[in-house]
Amino acid sequence: MKKIYYLKTCDTCKRILKQIPLDGFDLQEIKTQPITVKQLEELHAISKSYEALFSRRSKKYAAMDLKNQTLTEQDYRQLILEEYTFLKRPVVIVDEKIFIGNSKKNVENLVAFLN
Repeated sequence: MKKIYYLKTCDTCKRILKQIPLDGFDLQEIKTQPITVKQLEELHAISKSYEALFSRRSKKYAAMDLKNQTLTEQDYRQLILEEYTFLKRPVVIVDEKIFIGNSKKNVENLVAFLN
């Protein structure tokens, strides 16, 4: 499986997508096509953590005062399913390998892996 979960209004996602060959990838724009329970479970099976898939940069993270709460794995799961901005982006899956987020090191590893 080769899939990318991204947000088309995110400049960082656009920049990263330009750096990698997209041939053979299934692209899913998470605002117009929200992630399903099954898809999130597939991501969790590879990443082994809902927290790793969770973005603390979302404006709703501060608005909901989540930093002052103790969140469980199930809380992270539920929040990602309820609000697309809580999914750390982009998420790139190549077979059983997963690249989550836009950190410089993660993007470098992704580009190196695909080239």
